[in-house]
Amino acid sequence: MHRLLVVCVIALGAFTSGAATAQHAGVLAQRFPDVIDVRVHARGDNRFDFDATIASPYDTPQRYADAFRVMSADGKQLGERTLFHDHASEQPFTRDLHGITIPSGIKTVVIQARDKRYGYGGKMIHVTLPGR
Repeated sequence: MHRLLVVCVIALGAFTSGAATAQHAGVLAQRFPDVIDVRVHARGDNRFDFDATIASPYDTPQRYADAFRVMSADGKQLGERTLFHDHASEQPFTRDLHGITIPSGIKTVVIQARDKRYGYGGKMIHVTLPGR
């Protein structure tokens, strides 16, 4: 019985160690932060406020999500919020960007986050502007 228990514990350790290694490799393979949620609020006069939730699993002082931007569907940047420190203890995190003027002909915008080392990339979210 004792030998069976030892074998099971060793096998379980190998399984969990392998799962942790695979999970760690997935985090290391991600180069860019992902935008995982966006809330938008109309403020009148073609102005909008954005609350973007960003996941940056490799957050360190040397490499972290250091900005996000609002773009038109054709890639024109309409606004940007710079983030001046890592959010290592707050993942995912939400930050706002207020008073962005969006021309009246634009109905949908794209929100994208930036990595301090690699630049813009990762999962983006397309948002339909309220009232348009």
